[in-house]
Amino acid sequence: MALNGTQALQVVRARHLQYRAAGVTTRDPGYWPQENESDLARIRRDHEFLRVLASAVKQKGLSDPITDQQLVSGVVGQLTVDSGLSATDMIGLTLGFHNVDVNRAPQLTLPVQVDQFGGYIYKGGAYGDIEFPSEPQDHSAVDRFLGLRPGDDTYSGGALPAPSKVTVDVLNGSGVTNQATDTAQSLQALGFHVGGIGDSPPVGREAETVVYYSAKTPSALAAAQAVANSFSGAVIMARDPSQVKPGSQVTVVTGTDFSVNPPAAPAVPATPVGGTTGTSSTTTTSTPTSAGTGSSSSNGAFAPPTATVTPLQPWDPRSCTPNGGEGA
Repeated sequence: MALNGTQALQVVRARHLQYRAAGVTTRDPGYWPQENESDLARIRRDHEFLRVLASAVKQKGLSDPITDQQLVSGVVGQLTVDSGLSATDMIGLTLGFHNVDVNRAPQLTLPVQVDQFGGYIYKGGAYGDIEFPSEPQDHSAVDRFLGLRPGDDTYSGGALPAPSKVTVDVLNGSGVTNQATDTAQSLQALGFHVGGIGDSPPVGREAETVVYYSAKTPSALAAAQAVANSFSGAVIMARDPSQVKPGSQVTVVTGTDFSVNPPAAPAVPATPVGGTTGTSSTTTTSTPTSAGTGSSSSNGAFAPPTATVTPLQPWDPRSCTPNGGEGA
């Protein structure tokens, strides 16, 4: 069936979709299964909806200025836009993107770690089911979308500062014995300078590791990202000048689900073929994936990180014509 506007809105807004599975004969939705991915599943369906919509609009002919004018006029009354964005600007955007292949455009979902305990308590307040970030998967997804290489500065596209140029304070935010000391030693092994070590009041049974920086300057962001890239697990960056002491660029407040990445293994000489002597090439072994000495486990409180790309599931609404529904 083709969807009208109201039905299309129901599809893209549905967070708890129920579906009539194979073999189910009843028409009572109360007996139908319900997918359990909530917002993550809605993102997947929204990606598909926008792909089909963009394909259908493109099928009408975006290279024709008259068609472009009709397209913009048809939607402008339904949109709330900045006063500086005129209909002419919208037409310009349409012309600028009319050659984009929507089927090759990246459709990525930021990975998360979904809690397995329910009823999350943060600073004494109950927040129900929650999701935590996941590194390095999150930064990898953003860099992939922006076309950056691993290790690039996500905010400027340039190079991140060397660890020797960054001074870090480390605070134990989980209460785990010696966690600040262990984490500081792991960061020092990576080349960072450690300015100070201390404690910070725990905020919950499970908590993110927060990399604080003090200013919105490119250098402050780059220093924070260099430190954040050295962690795996539930790690976020946050701007808070009150958390960063003079003389340091970054303060790390440790959480309950993270590890410090170990130093990269040194390059080792390759074994000469046939035992011959002379100049030989060198190879670099891959970086180990085991946790560094600053690691801390959440003891199974979170499921593995979700995927960056998720295909449509059998119960997801999809295009209904042989050519994908585009232009229908």
